[in-house]
Amino acid sequence: MDIAATLATACPDLTGLKVLTWDELGQSSDLRRRLTASCYPGEYPSAIAYPQTQDELANVARVAHDRDWRVLPFGNGSKLHWGGLVRGVDLAISTAGLDRVVEFAEGDLTLTVEAGVTLSAINALIERKGQQLALDPTLPQTATIGGIVATADTGSLRQRYGGVRDRLIGVQFVRHDGAIAKAGGRVVKNVAGYDLMKLFTGSYGTLGMITQLTFRLYPIPAASQTLMLHGKPEAIDRLGRAIAASSLTPTAFDLVSPSLMKSMYLGTGIGLALRFQTVAESITEQSDRAIEFAQQCGAIATTYSAEEEAEYWMQSRAHIDQCTQPNGCSVKFGTRSTAAIEALLTADRLFKASATAIVHYQSGLGRAMIRQDQGGSRIAKWRQFCDENGGFLSVLGAPIALKQAAINQTFDLWGYRGNARSVMNDLADQFDPDRRYSPGRFLV
Repeated sequence: MDIAATLATACPDLTGLKVLTWDELGQSSDLRRRLTASCYPGEYPSAIAYPQTQDELANVARVAHDRDWRVLPFGNGSKLHWGGLVRGVDLAISTAGLDRVVEFAEGDLTLTVEAGVTLSAINALIERKGQQLALDPTLPQTATIGGIVATADTGSLRQRYGGVRDRLIGVQFVRHDGAIAKAGGRVVKNVAGYDLMKLFTGSYGTLGMITQLTFRLYPIPAASQTLMLHGKPEAIDRLGRAIAASSLTPTAFDLVSPSLMKSMYLGTGIGLALRFQTVAESITEQSDRAIEFAQQCGAIATTYSAEEEAEYWMQSRAHIDQCTQPNGCSVKFGTRSTAAIEALLTADRLFKASATAIVHYQSGLGRAMIRQDQGGSRIAKWRQFCDENGGFLSVLGAPIALKQAAINQTFDLWGYRGNARSVMNDLADQFDPDRRYSPGRFLV
């Protein structure tokens, strides 16, 4: 199938559209490696298209629809390996060329950008005006904002600012038939239309191709301070409860697994990382109060300097986001907050030193990197604990063999136990009735 020639014939106006064949990617191409990790073996896209505008992308989508091509949308591909293996995809479409800032309304604290803009580029622009898009996703230097939304990827800043969808107030996307649709708007109080922002957040490219997004921004705090509190599980349990019940307002409030504490040489036992970001006087008062709580509970407190603080947040994310082991698994999990410490201890017992994990204390949501579990048997045991404690466990990234086991129904990647699957299928019927976008990647 000569997709490049077909696109050129069907879209004569798109003379500048860049289209590469699978062979043209080259054996050593980083994108080829990422696509190989995301597709069923041997079922790789025939071509990769790089539209530069929303209209170009819509035209490509229309041609794909008319010819029944299966499509894999992506940005820079930093999280293409998250989710199930894509089956029978014909064309991959990158939104990386849609990298323009549409509107920065600094007075209204809102920002509208195209989906291919990287988070690092956004921050470089808005930080000059003293503002921030309060997201801390995996690989922020290369992750596109569309990919961050499509995977609902954020980290410790969830404690203060909520999840991705809590920042999102407007979205535009290309439907399965190439039509352009939108919801929300460019003002914070806009309530017009159906709340498609929540549907597209965490949809993994299955409902349509996100092209434009509008976010609520926040001022950059005047100062920042990080404390690491650590000790025996019972001490950290008392300490976490005391802080949660107090008037303290941490920006980040994370439980750190013993294995991660050990691998980063941070101390022994369970860790509790607190970050305060506000005016300097309030930070001093809150930090002193947190240290007082730690002393009362029998925990050890360490205050980080500005350089140590930046290093900790960068390195702790790296330990759970990146894995160089070929058999590694990236996991997202959750429990009731009262069971979060036991969830970390259960992981340490099951995986010994081969798993590192963090839990955001008050939400009970966490991320882990498991460096060795080829068959998924220990992951299944950890999932059982999470399920029994009101939570879940989903495997995002995993070796091809484990994802093939999911296709053969001998292993469950997502671990979904809710009752909304029929609703999800009904929604998919409306947005992508033939399941041509990212087929096999997500639940529907």
